Amino acid sequence: MAYTNVTVEEALWLLAEAGVASLNKMEPLAGGWANSNYLLTLDDDTKLVLKVWDERAPDEVEQILEHTCWLADHGVLTPAPLLLEGGVRFLVKDNQAWMLMPFVEGGWLPADSSSLYELGKAQAQMHEVPIHESIPTTFAIGFTLWDKLVKDAHKDGTMTPFLELLEKETHLLKQRIPDDLPSGIIHGDLYPDNVIGREGEVLALLDFEEICIESLAMDLVTTYVGFGWKDGLPVPELWDALLRGYESVRPLTEAEHAVLPDLHRFAVLAVAAWRYQQFVVRVPGTEHTERYLEMVSRLDKKLPF
Repeated sequence: MAYTNVTVEEALWLLAEAGVASLNKMEPLAGGWANSNYLLTLDDDTKLVLKVWDERAPDEVEQILEHTCWLADHGVLTPAPLLLEGGVRFLVKDNQAWMLMPFVEGGWLPADSSSLYELGKAQAQMHEVPIHESIPTTFAIGFTLWDKLVKDAHKDGTMTPFLELLEKETHLLKQRIPDDLPSGIIHGDLYPDNVIGREGEVLALLDFEEICIESLAMDLVTTYVGFGWKDGLPVPELWDALLRGYESVRPLTEAEHAVLPDLHRFAVLAVAAWRYQQFVVRVPGTEHTERYLEMVSRLDKKLPF
């Protein structure tokens, strides 16, 4: 979903700042709900992604890129932005951050057992990266967002059944989920449109916009929310593959295993809350208005853990 229309002239400007070959072809790229992505094919056949950050201020983007480069430097499969003139990773145009990234050949990672095994391994390896001091300690679409949505709705008189559910679940999950679970750097949004790969191979993890220090097991079940459901039901063999891959690098503790159902409930509601904020509060009246209900419908389904 591209929010910013990028012209050929603008693409040429950014390419010149990177000191690379000139543009041969430009086309929009699918994926991304909060930024605009374009595939650039250059005269020397190099392919790059031009990304415009539509919903992140430049100072936020600077921090995200600092964290992305930290992960890349520690072996995480994620592309680092190109250096531009002056040694910077992005330029500001109309108060938006514009940058260029290497294009990773491949499609979105498919949801099959061999692929999820490899994704579990890649996620566990990411979870072992040392913590960078500037990474935030708040999961942006978790309790902080839920509290804001509920508070604003009480103030404006716009409470809905979903927000009443969020208010109730906030109290319950804060009681059920221990504060001392193993934590570290999490992606927070490893959904299919954030993982490049092919069957049985992970090529790149993308878009660390929700990166923070949080429960590692919660991050794992968030990935299952994105990859492990088909036709409105959880697929046990996909969870088994994801978990086996993950535990081949980092075994879960007994405490983590015990709280997986609650962590999964939290992860489902976090996605629902983000969708509610995005498509009910911020941009109402589109075909996505009721997307949050897909997640709500998962709350009463039997899980494979």
